[in-house]
Amino acid sequence: MKHLRTSALAMACCGLLFNAPSAFASKDDDKDDDKKKKKTATAAKPVSPRGLMLANTCVGCHGQGGSSLGPATPTISGMAIDTFTDAMKAYREGKRPSTVMGRLAKGYTDEDIAEMANYFVTQKFVRVAQKTDPAKVKAGKKLHKDNCEKCHEEGGFKDEDGSSILAGQWLPYLQFQMADFNAKKREMPEKMAKRLNAMIKDNGDKSLEEVAHFYASQQDKKAK
Repeated sequence: MKHLRTSALAMACCGLLFNAPSAFASKDDDKDDDKKKKKTATAAKPVSPRGLMLANTCVGCHGQGGSSLGPATPTISGMAIDTFTDAMKAYREGKRPSTVMGRLAKGYTDEDIAEMANYFVTQKFVRVAQKTDPAKVKAGKKLHKDNCEKCHEEGGFKDEDGSSILAGQWLPYLQFQMADFNAKKREMPEKMAKRLNAMIKDNGDKSLEEVAHFYASQQDKKAK
């Protein structure tokens, strides 16, 4: 399962904010979002031998158990089943741009994808210390609180309703994804686009870099 993509990822990657459709959600949508989370969350089952075999095809790019050694390939361990499933199907159906993931995803059936999703959700997200800018981290923390927190809960440590785990994700990957969203190379849900555009209007393009540094810096859930 090769690099999960972004426009600047000729070096290869997948795409996480892998699915992240709910980033930058407005407070008015909180109650509806909570209802959706309760309806769509899929529980993991015991990992089957086939699921392990299929997941091992991803190790070359995404690392053992889905924890990437970076810097442009995202970690996919701990990803919610629905997030993983939606992303893989979008790649397979050509609804999500990619370098190689679109071609690779065509080789997996719905059952294969379900097996892989069930494996990765059970894996621990292993974070690697990264060099981040303290000033950008501080600014990004406030931007997260003002714009992203309702969907990217607990400082980005949770993946609910397709929000993806952003805390501790590789910085170059986050930067590429934010650039793609801003350049409209990657489609955003209306809710996310509204919040992202408002954040940029109020704080400038630099806010994208600041948010990325904040998420990349998050190593300890208790310290967020």
